[in-house]
Amino acid sequence: MSDLIEGYLGKTVEGKKSRVPAKLDYLQSATGLFLGLFMWGHMFLVSSILISKDFMYAVTKFFEASFIFDGGEPIIVSGVVLFVFIVFITHAAMGMRKLPSNFKQYQVIKAHAKSMGHEDTKLWFIQAYTGFAMFFLGSVHLYIMMTNADAIGPYASAERVWSAWMWPLYILLLLAVELHGSIGLYRLAVKWGWFDGKDPKATRKRLKVWKKALTWFFLILGFATLAAYIKIGYENQQAGKIGERYVPTAQIMEYKINNGRVA
Repeated sequence: MSDLIEGYLGKTVEGKKSRVPAKLDYLQSATGLFLGLFMWGHMFLVSSILISKDFMYAVTKFFEASFIFDGGEPIIVSGVVLFVFIVFITHAAMGMRKLPSNFKQYQVIKAHAKSMGHEDTKLWFIQAYTGFAMFFLGSVHLYIMMTNADAIGPYASAERVWSAWMWPLYILLLLAVELHGSIGLYRLAVKWGWFDGKDPKATRKRLKVWKKALTWFFLILGFATLAAYIKIGYENQQAGKIGERYVPTAQIMEYKINNGRVA
């Protein structure tokens, strides 16, 4: 009953102002920070394909703990993805608290934002739209990664992107993630005053410049990476290599040496 009263009045039964909204807000910020930083790290890891197939393969095996288990254990990756999935759902649930619950509320918020003409308010709308899209697009991607962790690699990932027709989804997901993430990290820095210094207004201007620069950087990196996987997937399809797994150059050379095929 006390929880019901607190939910309606925003106060505890003792008449004190509830701390629950603040705690939920902190949880939303914490999960958002984690996911934003994870997104950046993940983008660098998947873009390893731009260096070489061997490098991307090595990165994959590293996260499968191949330095401990012979050949690596994909279940480790599944566990990591499951954790990220839980954080993702938690963050989405926290974010939904601030969305308008009906069309009338949406109209009020939109009219208010239009009358203000405030850039950060417009960024909030972009975050709301991209967050809604990510809830569906991101869930599909995370579920596939969690249940098919053994199908990550230069050829397997490229096959999923191209032959399994995941590239349209990844284009939309890339746009949503990069916009939502960069705006979210910017708004976190402003909200909590992490870099305010002596002149918060000047800091906010610098943060906006960094936000735009990072958005463009990761969008370009993301599309270049996606194009690389599409190219590999297309070439393997034309060569009839669908279903094959990538074999690193070092293993091929070792095989040739052991079979006397290399002088």
